[in-house]
Amino acid sequence: MPAPATRKRTVAAVHAAPVFMDTGATVDKAVALIERAGREGIDLLVFPETFVPGYPYWIEAYAPLDQQGADAAYAGASVEVPGPEIARVRSACRRAGTGVVLGVSERLESTRTCFNSQVFIDPDGTLLGVHRKLQPTYAERMVWAQGGGATLRVFDSALGRIGGLACWEHTMNLARQALVAQGQEIHAAAWPGLSTMAGFEEVADVQIDAMMKTHALTAQAFVISAGNPVDRTCLDWMAANLGPQKHIAEGGGWSAVIHPFTQYLAGPHTGPEERFVTAEIDLDDLNAVKVWVDSRGHYARPEILGLRVDHRPLWHDETNHRWPMAPGDDGPATTDGTD
Repeated sequence: MPAPATRKRTVAAVHAAPVFMDTGATVDKAVALIERAGREGIDLLVFPETFVPGYPYWIEAYAPLDQQGADAAYAGASVEVPGPEIARVRSACRRAGTGVVLGVSERLESTRTCFNSQVFIDPDGTLLGVHRKLQPTYAERMVWAQGGGATLRVFDSALGRIGGLACWEHTMNLARQALVAQGQEIHAAAWPGLSTMAGFEEVADVQIDAMMKTHALTAQAFVISAGNPVDRTCLDWMAANLGPQKHIAEGGGWSAVIHPFTQYLAGPHTGPEERFVTAEIDLDDLNAVKVWVDSRGHYARPEILGLRVDHRPLWHDETNHRWPMAPGDDGPATTDGTD
């Protein structure tokens, strides 16, 4: 009899900064990282929050009326999904044989409205779908619109059942439970460099650590958490376009791979050094974990506790959306995760 297919995967959080506000150069960097991952035998890469074209740190550092030009430039630097930039990433995934969860600022087709999104791509280049952050946090509301339940999905990937959330979405316990209810096995968490923000120096990494371990245990899922450090391209861009500021510093970021029983498999790694935070995970470990706690099964208590999730489309491009094939793909187009 043939040997059973392995459930082991090599995964990595990308602890790296974009070429801030340079969409083309940042996509070049993402493609190079994917190609490197392929050479290193990495099955899945998780990128930080809005890696393309970078997290708009100026929203935390300047008065709203001073940000209008930067906000307009940010919408212009954002990408459509699908679109030419995502096609390049998909082709890189296919060549490398590496799956990707890529954080992007996604621009709604034919509008200037943007979302804080995660793009899910299989190792063969198939575009599985997109998750749009449900609730932009604090000043993020000036840049991004609210996502809807249509993109609160777990995707059937060749690597396992993968879903994700961005940043403080992890405080939304019912959003996390929505992923649990869909049988999530691998969780992609995307973060900016919060610990460099004024007032967050001592608490940001502690908060992220707590939220990531909480989701690992309560979802019984492997968590891959990727955070980008702030680099000079970001600080220099803000200084040149908005003037001096004292609220954001260089460095930061928090990246790790966490087992469902909350031990670190890799990391946590913080600071300006860019690297892959790499670990091997074994999805068969979930069988033993779920003997103790199974949040979709014997620990659910559905006769007492219930969850309602509205998966109806919110935005005009979320209805019956079919993703086109990446150049060189042989298989059929796939839907965005809806049944």
